[in-house]
Order: sequence, then C-alpha cells, then structure tokens
Amino acid sequence: MPFGQVVVGPPGSGKSTYCAGMQQFMKSLNRDAIVVNLDPASDYKPYECAIDIADLIDLRRAMEKQKLGPNGGMVYCLQYLGKNLAWLKGRLDEHDDKYVLFDMPGQVELYTHHEEVRAIVESIEKWDYRISVVNLVDAHYCIDPTTFISALLLSLSMMMRLELPHVNILSKIDLLPRYGELKYNLDFYTEVHDLEYLLLHLDESRWSAKYKKLNEAISGVVTNYSLVSFTTLDIQDKHSVYTVLKIVDKSNGYIHLSKENPFSPSAFHETSFELDHLNDTQEKFFSATSDGGPIVEENIDTE
Repeated sequence: MPFGQVVVGPPGSGKSTYCAGMQQFMKSLNRDAIVVNLDPASDYKPYECAIDIADLIDLRRAMEKQKLGPNGGMVYCLQYLGKNLAWLKGRLDEHDDKYVLFDMPGQVELYTHHEEVRAIVESIEKWDYRISVVNLVDAHYCIDPTTFISALLLSLSMMMRLELPHVNILSKIDLLPRYGELKYNLDFYTEVHDLEYLLLHLDESRWSAKYKKLNEAISGVVTNYSLVSFTTLDIQDKHSVYTVLKIVDKSNGYIHLSKENPFSPSAFHETSFELDHLNDTQEKFFSATSDGGPIVEENIDTE
C-alpha cells in the first residue's frame, strides 16, 4: 500500500521547494520517494520529477488552441487530466510502493470553485494510496490580521472540500521576522484560538471599517468549526522538516502500516514534540514582550 502527500497552497507558498526538501530528507532516511508534478504552469522544478503533467498536456498550447487565459487554461488542463487518469495510474504503477509527493497547482479557485482537484485525489485514494493533504500558507500572512483571516478561511474551505487528512503548515517561518512584528506570540497563530483578539488590531482605515463585520463573521465561522491549526516549517532546518514529516506520517497512517518506517513507533505516542518544536521556533526567531506580543530579533541568521 503506497503512501503520499498532496501538497497544496496559494502561489508563492513554497510547494515546489517543500517537495524538493522533503524528497531529499526522505532519501537521507532511506525512504524511496518520488515527486509527481501536477501543476501545468510549473516551469521551476527544483526536484527530481518522476512524473510530469507536461508530458500529457502543455498549458501554453492548450491556451492557444482553446483561446483561454491562464486560469481557464489551468482548469482545462486538469479537466483533461481527469479524463485521462489511466495515464497517471499507469505512470504511478511504474513506481510501485514508492512514497509519492504530489506537487499541485496554486490557483485557489481550483479548490474552492471547481471539482477537478477533488476528483483527482479521490481517484488516487481509490488506487489504494494512503494520502494526506499538506497545505502550505506563507507565514508572512500572520503579520496582517486581514490576510491571516483570509488564509484561515481558505484552509478551512480546502479541508471541507478535499475531505482528506489535513496538515496545515506556516511555511517560510525563518523569513517571518523580516516582515515585521506579530501582534501575539506564535502559538496564537498556530493554535488559532481567540480570534476576537486579532480583530482588535484591524486597521481603522475606511476600507477595513467597511469589511469589519465580514471579518468578524469569517472569524466566527473558523472558530465554530474549530478545525484549523498550524505547525511551522523552516525547510532549511532538518529538525523542522523532521517534525513536519512525523505529523504527516501520523495523519496518513505511514507510522502504523509501513515496514519502511525509519522512526520508532514509541516516539509518535509522545504528544509533546509538536509543542517542543513550536517553542524552539519561538525562541529561535522571536522573543516575547511583557504583554505577550513578540518582537523581532535583530541580525537573525536563518541559514
């Protein structure tokens, strides 16, 4: 029974970089992993790509032939893939029992308004793959309350529509101090609790005031469902990558069913490793002020 991760997230969230870093890390653990690129618009592939949707359909040619724009062309390519899933299955069968990282498109409407991605992942499940969704959200969204609330709603929407084990990640956490101060400590954003406190920091401009009730309503929806939480990731830090991999392995069942698992099962019964990882991240990149809000440290070495 093969295992895998469906890597999603908005454009620029670091999906391809994540796949490359995770693939390299897995190789260091003697776990045989391949990357499958299902993003027709991807020109940058920093990883060894075993299967590429570009071998099935070319986005630019599809746009020219169908007279479509970039977003319409993307939808068309995924619809074409959906009608030719036998091609994908045949290519995956060539890599039998290997761990698979699916690098997905970043256009959010594919997950919120269309059914193509959902149909594809449902087919992959039917092929007896044990998969989890890894949703990357750029950590700099935490700086502005409105963008963070939007990211929460998008994450919740993906969780509800894809209906798979879901791991939400604040990516590029090492770059966050460069963008400014957080209003609260890091655990406020990872645990996603007490969002009403975040609403207190909304900009009092006319634009923000106009949508204040909308932000309150969205925050209420996210809080009522109580499904969204995050872990953090610095893809250059092997300990950070290791923590994320342990969380994903728990979500897709790899730890329980795979003989290839290099980790000790007893380690996964410890619930403190996620908290320890969060505390280490907080100490590495931030220091707490007396009122609980973090301030940015100067001269931080992110290498």
